[in-house]
Amino acid sequence: MEYSEDDYLMISGIQHFKFCRRQWALIHIEQQWAENVHTVTGELMHKKVHDPTLREKRKDVIIARALPVSSRELGISGECDLVEFHKCEDGIKLHGHRGLYSIYPVEYKKGKPKLSEEDKLQLAAQAMCLEEMFSAQVPEGAIFYGETRRREAVEITEELRTEVKNMFHEMHEYYARKYTPKVKYSKSCNACSLKNICLPRLGKSVSVKSYIDQMLKEEEE
Repeated sequence: MEYSEDDYLMISGIQHFKFCRRQWALIHIEQQWAENVHTVTGELMHKKVHDPTLREKRKDVIIARALPVSSRELGISGECDLVEFHKCEDGIKLHGHRGLYSIYPVEYKKGKPKLSEEDKLQLAAQAMCLEEMFSAQVPEGAIFYGETRRREAVEITEELRTEVKNMFHEMHEYYARKYTPKVKYSKSCNACSLKNICLPRLGKSVSVKSYIDQMLKEEEE
């Protein structure tokens, strides 16, 4: 199955979806958004690296920033923060450049490496888009973390690829149904920029219907 461009979802949405399916739905289906210190810091960092007009060549490496990517198979589109094309013996041809090149995507994040896999999933999705667009293999990429100022190499494993496919399939189903999952409160809700919109603690309260039924029952008694 291939998706039309009108049905494409944002690659970056996989981070929201992995963190919290309700958060993803509030942002991408209900168009709700709110800034906090984490989102602002991340946005400022991306502005520094994103310059689509800038192309660099350092010896045998060509660097492209804010590279638009998409996948008809996954039904997604977005931008890679940075993609390095390394000259090699077995790679792809690039228009206007001699030789063959391998592809190496680099995603920029403001914080430090996470125990969870949302950053790796976003990078894997970008790699899968690049593979489809260039008819090439992208076995590895990297995530640069602003707090540690270091790159972390990430192998694009079959496990990551399978999870990316499954998650975007689920996201497309939610989007088609305009479905927003119910609240599942956890400690991570405190760091979410949407907590004042989502109101996660209310999810543990009794429903309005249950409250009214209980009040009517008490009046009858």
